[in-house]
Amino acid sequence: MNKRLKKFLAIATITTLCFASLIGCNNSNKEDTKKDDEKAMDKDVIKIGFSMDTLKEERWQKDRDILLAEAKEKGIEIIIQAANGDDNKQIAQAENMISQGVDVLMVAPHNAEVAAAIVENAHAENIPVLSYDRLIKNSDVDLYVSFDNEKVGNLQGEYITKLVPEGNYVYIGGAPTDNNAHLFKKGAMDILKPFIDDGKIKLVYDQMSKDWQPSEAQKHMENALTANKNKVNAVICANDGTAGGAISALSEQQLVGIVPVTGQDAELAACQRIVEGKQTMTVYKPIPKLAKTALDLAIKLAMGETIDTNNTVNNNKIDVPSYLLEPIVVDKDNMMDTIIKDNYHPFEEVYKNVDEKDRPENM
Repeated sequence: MNKRLKKFLAIATITTLCFASLIGCNNSNKEDTKKDDEKAMDKDVIKIGFSMDTLKEERWQKDRDILLAEAKEKGIEIIIQAANGDDNKQIAQAENMISQGVDVLMVAPHNAEVAAAIVENAHAENIPVLSYDRLIKNSDVDLYVSFDNEKVGNLQGEYITKLVPEGNYVYIGGAPTDNNAHLFKKGAMDILKPFIDDGKIKLVYDQMSKDWQPSEAQKHMENALTANKNKVNAVICANDGTAGGAISALSEQQLVGIVPVTGQDAELAACQRIVEGKQTMTVYKPIPKLAKTALDLAIKLAMGETIDTNNTVNNNKIDVPSYLLEPIVVDKDNMMDTIIKDNYHPFEEVYKNVDEKDRPENM
């Protein structure tokens, strides 16, 4: 092969390689641009993670369902996972959401203290954290959205002391790991204290219930009845699940409907017990309002907007900016004007065990 031909072939080869390289670079640039566009499009959709303690209770199922529906309507993505009382699992689930690049993390903690690790992990990735209904303690949590939980206890105490201003009282609280349980108790005890100090009320039994389990509450009520030879005049239960457990124990002693029992959450079973005369009252915390408010504020957090709050709550580290909603007392007399009017539970379900002649007229 002569020198000229060799030179021609060399030039042709180089030209071909450069042309191929240019095409490759061009295609690569197009792919990179396409990926960047996709990322930008993804960023247009706000992504919120919600780490829940449990879905074993009717109340928390309502939170989930409402949040999913609201997120769909607003065109945002929401990832929801529940740890069902397992702290390590909740931390792992939260880390998974963080790794998925959520813009905001909402947390309803199982353990108020342990969940501080979730806040720290999220903040390391510049993700704000909204404490949902239950306060995360000893952390720099960005926002707390809930009801006035001390007032829940106030309402329980005020209601039952009007019915029973004297006698032997039993207090059955919620999970000791849940900060709300302590707030409910403080609120109730603030009302009971003057009666106790005057000697009108005697607190003969006072116990918390692990993980809010009705079976724990039933054991507590059985122990209280045994220790006091059934001489119990009133029972304050922190929520409807514990109230159901206490009522089971009272039933065994034929004391249902005789000893008043408080509750909270306006669960369907509790509302049924109230209209049947088995449970005295519940405290209604409108979950739709809580869920919608929390989601709206989470979106503002994601967009870096200013958030208007109406309170602060100290979590042993900081005064957490808070938005607190008002709880409502529900009993047999106002069931129609609250639970039924709000379509929180269907009329037919609430009154299904009540004889038709004894039912109020449906709206």
